[in-house]
Amino acid sequence: MSFSSSIRRHFRLGFAISALAAIIFSAFFAASAGASGEPATVTFRKVFKQSFPEFVEIKVTDLGSATYDIRQLDEQPSPQPFEITRALVDKVFQLTAKLHDFDSLNLDVHRRIADLGQKTFRYEKGNEVHEVVFNYTLDATANQLLDIFEGLGRMQVDLENLQRSMKYDRLGVNDALVRVESDYNNKLFPEPERLLPTLDQLAADEKYLDIARQRARSLASRIRSSHT
Repeated sequence: MSFSSSIRRHFRLGFAISALAAIIFSAFFAASAGASGEPATVTFRKVFKQSFPEFVEIKVTDLGSATYDIRQLDEQPSPQPFEITRALVDKVFQLTAKLHDFDSLNLDVHRRIADLGQKTFRYEKGNEVHEVVFNYTLDATANQLLDIFEGLGRMQVDLENLQRSMKYDRLGVNDALVRVESDYNNKLFPEPERLLPTLDQLAADEKYLDIARQRARSLASRIRSSHT
């Protein structure tokens, strides 16, 4: 092999190694950038055996998507998407930020208290994961966040119960609606306007009892007047 051929061979080998290094570096950089660009997710989970429901899990991303999984513990997981307003998404992440994304957070009271269900707040963004588990807390910010998630879960249970009655048990519709109205009166629902499509459908359908239709119409009117 001539001297010039040897030089060309080493030059090609060096170029190939440099190109490979550049590819690896680019892939690493892209992966790092992708991880930092991933959406953040706040998860609320509550496990309360021998209650109904025994399991509640609600996830909200900072992009505005959300899912819920509400069931008994012996049932299969079945997370379902649901709509959540931008204002409520922002509120969830503002409260989470005030709680330092649950990093090294201790919320539980350190004294004997009744079992109120094991609750978990979890923050995830790329490889960053923090969570806190508690039974009962006196932290005002944590309780604001808890009220939002508990309210979303309660509203979903009430709504599904009402929709199930409308489909399978017309005589039970008014009883289901009484529970919805009671929870609304107690200000448990963070986004009661999500009830409006079902209430409007019920109010307009003559196959349901007049008392249920009138109650649905009245509740829908109250919701609209309080959110205008």
